[in-house]
Amino acid sequence: MAQNSGLTRTLVGRADVSVPGREAVVARVEVAPGAKAGRHTHPGDEISYVLEGEATLLVDGQPPRTIKAGESFVVPAGVVHDAHNDGSVPTRLVGVYVVEKGQPLASPAP
Repeated sequence: MAQNSGLTRTLVGRADVSVPGREAVVARVEVAPGAKAGRHTHPGDEISYVLEGEATLLVDGQPPRTIKAGESFVVPAGVVHDAHNDGSVPTRLVGVYVVEKGQPLASPAP
């Protein structure tokens, strides 16, 4: 599930949730050193926990935020966002996405 050469998503699990038509998708996400995730959206909420490294989280309508290992963030459904890893080590996180079934997990945004 690579979005571009700098971002890798590895599906860990997928299960139905209590909201009809939605499912929870759990993925390991890695942003390579010097890479950008690329502006994108999800068809549901993203709840992520940073395991290693740090990155700059860019969420449309919000100031840039540095996220570091041990921190979490939430991006609401449909909100355009990006992450830049300006460091020298990979940024690794666990992402939980509560999304519409049958939709792509992520879609590029302009």
